[in-house]
Formats: sequence, structure tokens, C-alpha cells
Amino acid sequence: MSAFTVIPSSRAALPPTRENRHLIGGSWRDSVDGATFERGSPSHGVVVSRSARGGATEAEAAIAAARTAFDDGHWSRISGKERASLLLKVADLIERNVERIALIETLESGKPITQARGEIAGAADLWRYAAALARTVAGDSHNALGEAILAVVLKEPIGVVSIITPWNFPFWILSQKLPFALAAGCTCVVKPSEMTPSTTVLLGELLIEGGLPAGVVNIVLGYGQPVGSTMTAHPAVDMVTFTGSTVVGRSIARTASDSLKKVALELGGKNPQVVFPDADIDGAADAVTFGVYFNVGQCCNSGSRIIVHEDIAADFTARVAALSSRVAFGDPLDPATQVGAIVTAEHNARIDGHVRAARAAGAEIVVGGDRLDVPGLGNQFYQPTVLRNVTSEMAIAREEVFGPVLTVLTFRTFDEAVTLANAADYGLSAGVWSDDAHTCLAFARQARAGTVWTNTWMDGFPEVTFGGVKQSGRGREIGRYGLEEFLEVKSLVMRVGRTRDPWVRAA
Repeated sequence: MSAFTVIPSSRAALPPTRENRHLIGGSWRDSVDGATFERGSPSHGVVVSRSARGGATEAEAAIAAARTAFDDGHWSRISGKERASLLLKVADLIERNVERIALIETLESGKPITQARGEIAGAADLWRYAAALARTVAGDSHNALGEAILAVVLKEPIGVVSIITPWNFPFWILSQKLPFALAAGCTCVVKPSEMTPSTTVLLGELLIEGGLPAGVVNIVLGYGQPVGSTMTAHPAVDMVTFTGSTVVGRSIARTASDSLKKVALELGGKNPQVVFPDADIDGAADAVTFGVYFNVGQCCNSGSRIIVHEDIAADFTARVAALSSRVAFGDPLDPATQVGAIVTAEHNARIDGHVRAARAAGAEIVVGGDRLDVPGLGNQFYQPTVLRNVTSEMAIAREEVFGPVLTVLTFRTFDEAVTLANAADYGLSAGVWSDDAHTCLAFARQARAGTVWTNTWMDGFPEVTFGGVKQSGRGREIGRYGLEEFLEVKSLVMRVGRTRDPWVRAA
């Protein structure tokens, strides 16, 4: 199959290059040395933004500002009601600025404008849910320790939090972390990816407009070295939360261990969907197609690995291949586009390398398997790709490709399906498709994954927590557990009256 649905350049008018600066202690600053960096659009080839390039000096200043803001109590010790009120204002401001934020995110990341709009609008709901949680922080009391003792377990903000976010969902992932940290009473230093800095800066503008006290949220732009490493190692930082690759996550965990600070990691995935013969085949095929091509497959939750019963494998694969040819690839600024550009030319080459290595190892390309040319926009796109005759020993079945590439494995028995699903080092998400509730529940209990979807894929809600096991990370985001990540537990033991027996007896 070689015919794809390609949407050429819409020739849309592009905004002028955006200028970004650091937000430190409530003021916008250039770098001390005047250094800057540029981000070019992966789809349109223009310079989208020019940003101040921070170093250790800027990172340390931001950490100091967050430390001062936390310790003075202007945020950490105010009521949950007051924190909630500000978070709700920010949610309203996000909704008013969806179009402005979505446009810059599309140009910097290459994702379709419709998906960017959904991401930004959905993020407002995360802020509202975090606002609701701000008023629910509560501990425990112990009233059965004897008439002389009353004990209370308190939950307090952990302190200064370093937040390091990736390029694939820059606004959404920040909104999975920042409002929950703020709801808990923490102060923060944020470093967005150097490839998508602008939407984080835009959020900083909204935080100031909403009335956030100076120093509570600080933004430092730049690269992992030295900005991210400083934010990870600094002794004044109490916690690091990071979303990105497993390789970088391991490095952060090692560095943070020197000061024994808390670390939360949301890392990679090689997420399986298991399809049984009694499943809704049409619904499953459509969901699988969505799961692998959403955000160009550049998604930790990408359903990049399907495990299909051998009785239906040929038919199911053919259906997914046919749907793949109808998915609209092309200009991210065209509302009809479903799949946009690969984030960098280097990453596009890595995706292609994975596919070529799989083919050399014996996998068969059903559809795609090469770069995709889009008229007027070049070839920083990749064809929708489906590979069959894949075995669990192949690298393509175990390693995260982070692109629009689907691998097909087959199984005969339930136990074999579970074994294949759990074979990867990752454990972020898994899915099961069957009309038998017993099959779905049995699989869900045995799958080693932080989230298991049954007869759906990638449905998410602010109330339902998210995170992985194994090499997919540690800790949880969103939901009530997402708030708990930013809280420290303190026990308070009180003696009632002068009831304590003396340790030293009177002479």
C-alpha cells in the first residue's frame, strides 16, 4: 500500500518570531551573559521563537527565589481556599487564550492544531481539579492512645520543586504537575524543553496576570546541561519531577540521590494492546490506529505494540493498514490534519533507523516504512507504518520508537498474551479488547502497567491518577495521588495536661 492521505501546506500566515525570557522572582530577565537560542518549526521551517539561554547562574537565582517564597509563607502557609481561588483564575485565563497558546505549540512541536487546541483546553480542567484538591488537604488524628495523649498526622507541602518537562505535550504535562504542586503549597522552578519553550512562558504570563506572588513559580529556559542538572542537584531543592526518556530519568535519579531529595519520574513506554477474537474488531482497529498515530506517535502512551490472536491477526492487521492510509498526514495548521511533523530531523532519522533494523531482523512492512514528503513543507514527516511477523526478541518489539510505527505480534492462549504484554522493560500502559468481562479483568490484574484500558485506549480524566511501573518511572500524577506526591507527612504527638511520669525520681 503506497497511497496516503497527505494534506499539503495551507499557506497560512505565520506569526512573527516570539521572544522569550526567564521568569525569576516575579520579573522577566535576559540571561546574564546575553546568550539566546532559537527554535525552528519542524513543519514550516521558520524560526518560531528566540529564547534567553540560561545557565547555572539563572537556575540558582530561580531556586533561591523559590526557596525564599516558600520559606516566607506567602504561599505555603495560606489557606487552601486562597490557593484554590488563584488556580481557578488561571484556569479561566487558559481557556481565554487557547488559540494563542495552541498556535505557538503547533509551530514549535509540529503537532496538528486541533490536537494542540484540545491539549490546552483540557489543561484548564486539570487546573480546576487541582484547585478543588487544594481545599481537601487533610491528615489523620489518633484519639485512642490513652487519655493523656492525642496525636495528629499532618500533611504539609514538601517545599521547593524542580519541574522538568518534555517537548511532546509541553503545556499538558506541565499542567499535570504544576497546579498540583501549587495546590499542595509548594513553590516551583520550571524548565521546559528547549524545543518547546514558548507555551511555558505564556503560562508564566497568565500566572502573573492571575496574581501569583513573586517567586512562587520561576521559569528558566535552556538545556539540560547546565540548567536541568543544577535544578536536580541543588541542595535547596526538595523534590524533582521529570517527564522524559528513561535514560535521562535514571541520570536524574542518580544525581538527586546525593542529597536524598524526592524524585518523581514519568518515563517511556512500549505499550501493548491485546486483541482477543471476541472483541469489537472495528472499534479495536480504529482505537489502535488512533493510539499509534496520535501526536505522530511521539507519546509515552502510544499504543505502539499490538498482540493479536492468531485466528484474527491477518484480518485485523489488514483493517489497521487500510485505516492507516486514510489518516490525514500533513500541514499541522490545517484543521483537517490528524498527524503532523516529527519534532526534529534527527529524531525522524532515528525512527527510520528503527524500522530499517526491524526489516533486517525479519519483520515485514505492511504499510509505510519511510519518510513522507508533504508538498510545500518538506520531508520532516514519517509515513504511517505497520510491521508484522514481529517476534518478542526483536528490538522493535521492546524499544520505544516514539514515532508513527506499529508492531504486530500474535498469540494463541491467554497466558501467552499476558507473557508477551509483560515482556518489555516498560510498564506505563496496557490495553485489552474482549467482550468477555472475565477476560478483561483477568488481564487487567496480571498486566504490569500503571494504567490498563479495557475496550478503549487513552481515555483520561483529571480524577484518575497516571504513572508507570518498571522502567516507566516512579510516582503518580493527577488525581488525588498526584497531589499526595507534593506533600510531606509530619506526626504531631501531644500530651494532655501534666500527666507525664518523671524519668528522674525525686531524691
